[in-house]
Amino acid sequence: MLHDTDAWPAGSVLVGDPPVPGGWPVLGRTAAGPAEAVAAAVVRLRPALVIVDLASARDPGLAAVEAVVARVPVVPVLAVAAPGADHELVLDAVRAGATGVATTDDPAELAPLARAALAGRPAFSPGLAAVVLESVVTPVRPVPELSPRESEVLRLVVEGLTARQIAARLVLSPRTVENHVQRLLRKLDVPGRGALVRYAIEHGLA
Repeated sequence: MLHDTDAWPAGSVLVGDPPVPGGWPVLGRTAAGPAEAVAAAVVRLRPALVIVDLASARDPGLAAVEAVVARVPVVPVLAVAAPGADHELVLDAVRAGATGVATTDDPAELAPLARAALAGRPAFSPGLAAVVLESVVTPVRPVPELSPRESEVLRLVVEGLTARQIAARLVLSPRTVENHVQRLLRKLDVPGRGALVRYAIEHGLA
């Protein structure tokens, strides 16, 4: 359950129990799951930054990252893993949509990364940026052509609408909307909704 503290325009929502830079304003805290509950809390509080703990809740934390990015893509997410975390966890966090990944439990080390993420810049602990860059240095793949209906559904997914809301907007059944979303995931070769939103924004599809 989320516990509100004093509101602050540039505050953060903490997911799990990540370290927090000294003096950093916190709007609230929530457990790492369920992911949709985390996303709903972020939608309600509209923080400037979400900090997600991956050190003690890898899978729920990754799901929370993806859910937040899917619902509120304008809010940057900083994932925090334990020192020495394996590179696959770092890459999983990036694939889920995290703006940056920190592998530290030191609030002082976290502060500049939080500021970078808050500014919308990639934010990684030393050595991690090279790992991420190496993972994405692949031949450029052309962006698949989408049908008009797929483009409509994708645009509404990026806006943060649920399948039921999209169905009502486009006069479709929720099942049909989900089928369109699944086809988009396969066509664009992305693992989930958070990655779908990120792909759409990066490639000018929405």
